[in-house]
Amino acid sequence: MTQGSIHSIESMGLVDGPGIRAVVFFQGCRLRCQFCHNPDTWAVHGGERMTPAALADKLARFAPYFSRSGGGVTFSGGDPLVQPEFLLETLRECRQRGLHTCLDTAGVGPKGFDPAPILALTDLVLYDVKHWDPDAYRALTGLDIAETEAFQKAMTEAGVPIWVRHVVVPGRTDTVEDIRALRDYISTHLTNVQKVELLPYHLLGAAKYPPLGIPYPLEGVPAMDKDRCLALQKEVFPEYPV
Repeated sequence: MTQGSIHSIESMGLVDGPGIRAVVFFQGCRLRCQFCHNPDTWAVHGGERMTPAALADKLARFAPYFSRSGGGVTFSGGDPLVQPEFLLETLRECRQRGLHTCLDTAGVGPKGFDPAPILALTDLVLYDVKHWDPDAYRALTGLDIAETEAFQKAMTEAGVPIWVRHVVVPGRTDTVEDIRALRDYISTHLTNVQKVELLPYHLLGAAKYPPLGIPYPLEGVPAMDKDRCLALQKEVFPEYPV
């Protein structure tokens, strides 16, 4: 019987897709993003073990809230793609229960996995563009950009709606020129984009690193000014108001 590792479940999420959403945080992520605020989800082992049916039954309890708000279920992490078999079966169970499903992902699962069956059962992808430059992407995440670009092609083939997200970091990606480069990347690599969200870098995850014995990569980098981030959004992506 397929089982997966779940870090936690947030029952009333309001920022991870449309409407009121249950947000399921999967264990496991291959990226080591310098600004990651969930390093406790990197390891695929740990957390609560659940079957797809049991998880879907738990999520279906919130269906009245979903139907009234246009919400549903968002699978996040970590990265849900790191547990592809469990994710696929859970999506099937959610589809049977009439639940709207969303993937919050950076597009990196196990090497060589086929995301097509997963995307066929996904109603929306919250796609995290870490960086657009291959060298900067590797420096930021520790992996090659080719893997996430393969996922981009799979999203195009599936025709799944996409909301793009990008974390804006002071001194790294916070100029108008940076965000215009992001816009160019999106226009040449992604289709069916319905929304772009610039997310200000924050320090809420920094305290998780010392207990795990991990140095915080962005020590000394201040939180991104929210007003400046909003100004960048309005200037470069005026068609996607926030």
